[in-house]
Parts: sequence; C-alpha cells; structure tokens
Amino acid sequence: MPRPLTPLLLLALTFVVARVSSHEEPGEWRCESDSAEIRLLAEFRPGIVALDGRPDDWDAVDGSEFALLPALDPDADKEYNGGKMTVKALHDGKDVFFLLQVDGDYVYSPGNSNKCPSVALMFQIGRSATYHDMGGCKEGTGTCTSKTCKDHEVDIMHFSIGNAIPGRLYGGNPIDIAKGYGGDRFGHLVDLYAWTPHCRYLDGTGPSGNDSSAQNNWRGAWWHSSLSVQSGFVLEDSPYGSDGQKGTYYFEFSRPLRTMDRLQQDVQFTIGESSKISAAFWYPVDGTPWHGSGHFTISCDWLSLDITSGGSTLTKSTSASSWDVASMFSFLFSVIALCLSIFAIYRISRPRSFQFSPMEEVSME
Repeated sequence: MPRPLTPLLLLALTFVVARVSSHEEPGEWRCESDSAEIRLLAEFRPGIVALDGRPDDWDAVDGSEFALLPALDPDADKEYNGGKMTVKALHDGKDVFFLLQVDGDYVYSPGNSNKCPSVALMFQIGRSATYHDMGGCKEGTGTCTSKTCKDHEVDIMHFSIGNAIPGRLYGGNPIDIAKGYGGDRFGHLVDLYAWTPHCRYLDGTGPSGNDSSAQNNWRGAWWHSSLSVQSGFVLEDSPYGSDGQKGTYYFEFSRPLRTMDRLQQDVQFTIGESSKISAAFWYPVDGTPWHGSGHFTISCDWLSLDITSGGSTLTKSTSASSWDVASMFSFLFSVIALCLSIFAIYRISRPRSFQFSPMEEVSME
C-alpha cells in the first residue's frame, strides 16, 4: 500500500510544481542548433576533484562554452547578458562529475530561491524522450503515467541555492534517503524525473503512488569567485557576500555512473558510450525573481555526453612502460657485450713477452 505523503514531502512537491505552472511558450517552437556536432567529453580522470564548489582542481580539464538563450524562445537577441556558461565533465570509473560555471554579479536572498541563481541538468532516459517539452509526452497532467508516457522519461537534477551555504555539500542525505524519495530538505539539490513540464516528480513519487526504493543520488556544492573566506561559511554568515560583486558562479556535482533505480527515473551512464544532456540556468535579471519556465539553456536540443574509457590510455601507457624496460635491458646487455668483446680483442692482440732463461740455469733431476 503506498505510504501517505508527509507534510515535508507535500511542501517539496509544491515547490517543484510551482516552477512549471507558468510553462507557456510564446509561439510555435523552433530550434536552429548545431548541437548534433557538439560533444561533451567526460574523460577518465580519477582522484582530482573534491566537491566543494571551487574550480581550482578543474584547471587541467577542458570544457565547452555555450551562449545561454531563453529555453522557450531561443532567440540570440535575448541571450543572457551576464556571460556564457562553461560545462566540464569527467569520471573516475565509479562516479561522474560536472562543473558549471557562468559569469554573474553576486546576488543572494536568504530563503528566497527565486531571487538567487539556480541550475539544472537534464538527461534523456527513454528512447523517445525529447529535449523540447521535457520528454515530449502528449498526455495531460491527469493522464500522464509510467505506462501512458513510457519511453518519454527524462532525468533532472535541480539545485536552488536559496538555502544552501557556499562550499557545503548538498543533495542526497541519510534522512531523505530513508524516506525513499529524491528530495533534499537542507539545500534543495533534488533528484527528479519527468515526462513533460507538467508531469514532473521527485524520484520515488508520482501519479501512481510512492515507492520506498527511490533515493537522491546527486551531491553538489556552489561558490562565487567574489567570496574570499577560505575557512568555510556557516549559516550565520548569510548572505555570505555583497550584492552586485562581479565574478563567476560555480556549481559542482557528482553522481554514481550507475544507480540502483528500478523505476526508470535515473539515467544510467556506461563507460565507452554516450548519453544525451542539457543544462539550464535561472538568474534574477535586474533583481526580478525568476519563474519556473524563465530559464536559459545551453542548447535548444540534446547534446551528446561521451563517457570515455581510460582503457586505451592505460594500455598505451603500460605498453610504453614495458617497451621502455625492455629497451633499457637490451641497451645494457649490448654495452656489456661490447665491453667484453673489446677486452677479449685486446687480450688476444696484445704482444706476449717471455723471460729468457739459459739452459744451464735450469736444473734437471
């Protein structure tokens, strides 16, 4: 029997629904993009990233830069004027990591997510899931289910920083995981799935009831380059910085390549294969609180994310090392053999001298 929703879960679902209630497109959808030619690379780079929101440990990782256009009206004339978004990715064989960085004056309104920057990542799960219309299922709010919208599932990670301390870790936590859903009561770094903007739910919840096997698999942190405290902030330091300070926002995330999802609510990454991805950014432009559909995105269609294998690199490195050792020993033996040959020739060719002894001095018995 499905468990009844707790007040906290109802509040979280209300928060999610509120962000899509105004999803109204201005006209006929159009997309002019070269996204099919763009590939994000998540290379095998183990042990270099610490999830603290700071970008220093990503310096050696290449990223891709994107203009941010309105999601519902991707017109270049309406581009986010704060700057472009750079996306970086890597994996360590167990987890996949992402860094989103975008220029923007520092703004932070404690407890009011709509007046703070926010980001999201979206991935294709179902084979028929489109980027446009968040999965593209044609069913309405009252009829969308895992059966009627099968193969239109998308996976979403959404981070609203209004209650999140910079540099601190948010996302999946023991308390919410024990409840069996994808919420985050501490920082609102939530794990969602959707079939359309109007059929979007926290993992483990949905129109058919709740399932206690779900969990929030994401972890993440945020930072702004204008923040100078290195020892770490606490809640009493809010709002942590001065509004209007120029700089760059950094959002850093990780998630296991494979999860224990059995509900078709998480994308599953495979080393050596590609997945479909997009990224979104909300910002209170000119101090105006953002609304759910008023976000910017890096493309008006899916981009490819390649989870590259480290095997070829390791094999090449191993082969090179083996060749270096073999070459060293071969060279050493050649030098020894040459030295022995020179010594032997010297001994053979050297004139021999014998001391003459008269016969009479040789005694014979």
